[in-house]
Amino acid sequence: MAEDSIVAQHFYQLWLDNNVTPDSIKDDWLEVTLNFIAKARQELSFRTFVGKINTEIVASASCQLFAGLYPSPFKPSIRQYGYIWNVFVESAYRRQGIGTKLTKTAIDYLRSLNCTHAILHASPHGKAVYENLGFVPKNEMILDIRE
Repeated sequence: MAEDSIVAQHFYQLWLDNNVTPDSIKDDWLEVTLNFIAKARQELSFRTFVGKINTEIVASASCQLFAGLYPSPFKPSIRQYGYIWNVFVESAYRRQGIGTKLTKTAIDYLRSLNCTHAILHASPHGKAVYENLGFVPKNEMILDIRE
């Protein structure tokens, strides 16, 4: 879709805004992201919502069914996760409620897919926004096992 390149650019910028250095990001990040979006659109009901000022896209939020990290033994009526990712607002337009509105729109879309939960990984900048929307911080535990 026409907006996919802008969404991919937002995804790239999101990482830079969270102190990831450009040399840590793959050279083919754009192709990787666009391929992911295309596959998720076909297999996981992927959708992107954009925020526009006049005709310029200044924000985006993406969501999809969560494929899981392992096979789910649960009936979808008990546990069907939706995943929200890449909530991004260009710096000049932040703190105006755009990210909140896009996140609510993503939640509504996931609800229309009969998701039982919406999950996301919050950046330090977005944590308060998501908590205000009712997201509950959980204890994801990560161990760096590189040597």
